[in-house]
Amino acid sequence: GELQRALGAGGMSLVLCAEHVALRTKVAIKLLLPELATLPDSRRRFEREAKAATRVESDHVARVLDVGTLPASGPGAGTPYLVIEYLEGKDLGRHVKEGKRFDVAEGIELVVQAADALAHAHAAGVVHRDVKPSNLFLSRRSDGSPLVKVLDFGISKVVEEAAKDDLELTQTTAVMGSAMYMSIEQMRSPKTVDRRTDVWALGVTLYELLSGTHPWTAETFSELCVKVSLDPPRPLRDHRPDLSEARAEAIAMAYARKQ
Repeated sequence: GELQRALGAGGMSLVLCAEHVALRTKVAIKLLLPELATLPDSRRRFEREAKAATRVESDHVARVLDVGTLPASGPGAGTPYLVIEYLEGKDLGRHVKEGKRFDVAEGIELVVQAADALAHAHAAGVVHRDVKPSNLFLSRRSDGSPLVKVLDFGISKVVEEAAKDDLELTQTTAVMGSAMYMSIEQMRSPKTVDRRTDVWALGVTLYELLSGTHPWTAETFSELCVKVSLDPPRPLRDHRPDLSEARAEAIAMAYARKQ
């Protein structure tokens, strides 16, 4: 393919826009950062993303089209890459940072689409473990209607994989997922969580889409752990009085602690 421009960068990877030479269509290429390419655990996390995403059959998951490694000589020699479908739009985290507060019906619709992807993932034995607005990409269908794609299965857990492999990857990432969206179980033991941790994170995500903040806020990870474990979440209707009590209660069930 022919590289065109950078689309973004994260803690582990760089995403580039490219054009498939033969098909003349745009694709996105996700490259593991060169400084991480020699680290076995980073490469395994990168490979896990490709394997997990290809297991999930949903219109709401960004399709992985190819996976490979750059040639052994030249720039970025030996660096792993993924070829992913190109998406027009921006992630929901960017919308929130820009001050967007979604209408109740719109926010629910977007999260329902993400829930469809996660339901297919869970049925395939995949737990995402990093659900948050920045991993939900808002694109558009040809008719202009919203289309959410779930991104980044890099720290997903494939349920039947060996526990040893999962433990090693857990140790590589000091805090699995993003703290503000993590369930109590994930804070305590990331390697043992199941699909319920994705439900929790999706509920917190919807809370943020509607309010611009979170059910619990803290300055440090340890303070957040204490608050999530002991304090009640701030009612969503404090921020959105236009939300019905019934809907607010239904949303809060996603991040409710077991009594």
